Amino acid sequence: MPVFEELQQMIAEKLSVEPGDIKLESHFIDDLGADSLDLADLVMVIEDKYEVDFSNEDTDEFQTVGDVVKVIDKLKQ
Repeated sequence: MPVFEELQQMIAEKLSVEPGDIKLESHFIDDLGADSLDLADLVMVIEDKYEVDFSNEDTDEFQTVGDVVKVIDKLKQ
């Protein structure tokens, strides 16, 4: 399953939104209603799932779902 589709499922569960409402350009706060605690939770879940460790610079750049996909793809290379 592509990274984006897996993220859709994880984000939908954590933020109680429909997976179909989550797009690459969806902004976590403005479009999906996340707060800082939700984002911290998501980061931990994503790190566990993909066995990666995000740097603070990485997480500072997480504004949209697409931002997360790019970083995961980069770290998994």
